[in-house]
Amino acid sequence: MTTSNPSQHALVIVGGSMAAVKAPSTLRRLREAGFETDVIAGRAALEFITPLSLSTAAGRQVATDETWFEARPDAQHLTLARTDVTVIVAASADLLARAAHGLASDLASATLLSVRGQVLWVPAMNEQMWTHPAVQANVTTLKSWGHSFLGPAQGAFGTLGEGTGTGRMAEPEEIAAAALALVSHPPDLQGLKLVVSAGPTREYLDPVRFISNPSSGKMGYAVAMEAQARGAAVTLISGPVNLPDPPGVTVVKVESAVQMHDAVLAAAADAQIVVMTAAVADYRAAEQKTEKEAKTAGEVSIQLVPNPDILAALGQHKSKRVLIGFAMETHAGVERAALKARRKNADFILLNYPTQQGTAFGGDDNQVTLVRPDGTAEAWPRLSKREVAARLLDEALKVRQSAR
Repeated sequence: MTTSNPSQHALVIVGGSMAAVKAPSTLRRLREAGFETDVIAGRAALEFITPLSLSTAAGRQVATDETWFEARPDAQHLTLARTDVTVIVAASADLLARAAHGLASDLASATLLSVRGQVLWVPAMNEQMWTHPAVQANVTTLKSWGHSFLGPAQGAFGTLGEGTGTGRMAEPEEIAAAALALVSHPPDLQGLKLVVSAGPTREYLDPVRFISNPSSGKMGYAVAMEAQARGAAVTLISGPVNLPDPPGVTVVKVESAVQMHDAVLAAAADAQIVVMTAAVADYRAAEQKTEKEAKTAGEVSIQLVPNPDILAALGQHKSKRVLIGFAMETHAGVERAALKARRKNADFILLNYPTQQGTAFGGDDNQVTLVRPDGTAEAWPRLSKREVAARLLDEALKVRQSAR
């Protein structure tokens, strides 16, 4: 395993699952990878593992709810939160719920509220609990904040005849490798400004009705978080979405396509990379009513006019800026995406299909094809949107370097 920079630090939080017995081995693997480690163990975790075994593996005293209230010169939950990566091993349904709902009733959850580095959850529970809608809703919330997940894996778990299924915790070697990958972002975007658009637009017909689409904004927010982690100064132009602002990112909120056009062009004036992931409405009402229109028995006609084409406007004054667009098609995708890239002077287009299972609007994964103006295409496998963002930025840097 490649080792991390010696200055990198990992905080391990041990959850109240039977898999807590793997925590000492995980700590040792992290130290072998070059991390300095601290460890927090909750009361439930200490039912499965002793403080001595954890502190021996970590090389430091284990932090517990009891140490939190000891007389000390610092706020322990704030001190422990100053870490490059926080790894929650044997993560239980209870700890997932407390984190997703912002509770701070113990040292582990209070520290998680204070962490600003990478967060890696390694769940361990039986399949019935893991697949419950409440648990999955909490996982979705945490992912929307940029948290990463490893597993759970398929296999045997428990000692009470629970059998096999999805719920087994990942192995310590896998956990250490995943933690190392999270902090191994090269600072390759340092000194660059990146602008990314995200989410839908709303084109109001009257004060209460509008034309829109189901874009969640997750792809654009993933690009913003990945770029910020790699050192870029990031401005995110966001349509109306139900996502928290990414830490360290300048966020500009808009609603209509015209507002997004103006905000993107203003932010992009001094940007080196622009990524247009937003699902901008193609049309708006020719006349927006100032009062709610009453329902009528007959048919209603609405005159629509085109919205400004933001990608094309950026392409007209592209200069040395790297310009990336997204396209969503139901057929003839590569041909249409290549034509779009040529017409709008984009360096490449990422094409996806809304009807593809598991990658439709609102999902956490995406499966795209990179299409260049000359029609050459490269199909990527199904990846998390954060992984798509990482590949996208890698390609943007290649374009930038080839232009020099």
